[in-house]
Amino acid sequence: MKAILMVFLGGGLGSAMRFMITKVLNKSPLEIPYGTFTVNIVGSLLLGLILGISLKSGALSNNTMLFLATGFCGGFTTFSTFTFENQVFLRTGDYSSFAIYTLGSILAGFAAVFLGLYLSKLV
Repeated sequence: MKAILMVFLGGGLGSAMRFMITKVLNKSPLEIPYGTFTVNIVGSLLLGLILGISLKSGALSNNTMLFLATGFCGGFTTFSTFTFENQVFLRTGDYSSFAIYTLGSILAGFAAVFLGLYLSKLV
């Protein structure tokens, strides 16, 4: 039951932060959604950092991992919104925004995870 509570609390916090960031940065459904892009890349960086620290030193307890990685990062990032935003680009025929947003998100997301893993070695 404690594990579920950790995921619940972390997920709620992450979702609330995502909501605030996307409200500020996402201007129009027909523009690149910088808010969603930002939370997904920052979330990828945080996940790489959290998992890297945990793998390196084992310093994070199981409950802390559930709160931060599964809960917070899971609630903070959003694949469903990313895919919905991309279908808007496809539906409206904005193929260049679709390509830029999709490729940029995937490449930057991988780079952010690797950067987080690298940074975890420095702490």
